[in-house]
Amino acid sequence: MSGHSHWATIKHKKAAADAKKGKAFSKVVKLIMAAAKKGGGDPKNNLKLLYALEKAKDCNLPKDTIEKAIKKGTGELEGVTYDDVTYEGYGPGGCAVMVDALTDNRNRTVSEIRKIFDHKGGNLGDSGCVGFMFEKKGILLIPRGTLTEDAAMELGLEIGAEDVQPADDQFEIVCAPADFAAVVGALKAKNIETSSASIVRVAKTRVDLPNDKAKGALGLMDALEEHDDVQEIASNFNLPEGFVSL
Repeated sequence: MSGHSHWATIKHKKAAADAKKGKAFSKVVKLIMAAAKKGGGDPKNNLKLLYALEKAKDCNLPKDTIEKAIKKGTGELEGVTYDDVTYEGYGPGGCAVMVDALTDNRNRTVSEIRKIFDHKGGNLGDSGCVGFMFEKKGILLIPRGTLTEDAAMELGLEIGAEDVQPADDQFEIVCAPADFAAVVGALKAKNIETSSASIVRVAKTRVDLPNDKAKGALGLMDALEEHDDVQEIASNFNLPEGFVSL
């Protein structure tokens, strides 16, 4: 499971820069509002809101902004209504791509997402064309300096994780989505900080891309990530050995 998504690893490294631009803030605010609208304002009883609050922590979203977003979602304050939409398609080299977004205008968003796919050497497909290639998992990253590898493995067994693997300078903890809240709570109880905690799509099979197609695939991921409505992107490509992306 380690290296569940090369794009996810790259995106994590870019998170600080994205936060500086303010884009991460606006996306997380949307996520909090949508989650609170669907499941209420208590993260103990709303897994989507818990996940949104973990993302808010990742980008250092101010507490008052979080509280306002929750109140807008629950209707205590006036706010925009956002719909969950998922797009499926293919990128350069035939890699599968899935895009989760929140939008207040479905027609506008699908038109813009299709244009990004077209301009970046991919094509937007029909619903269900690649979704069967992925499964959802909870992925939590812990900085390596926090624990030894043996301690990380023991921790994973103790808190009910499915897998623990070293990934670059992190330990990657994998769990079932239904166990996400329990795993997050167990880590907090042990005062173990995560550098990232999210529920993401993990590819069941992967595609090896040559250098030129890999650059194209990352270009598509970057362009999709820059779209204001896009929340999460998943793909199933592997980068060539020795590939330098940044």
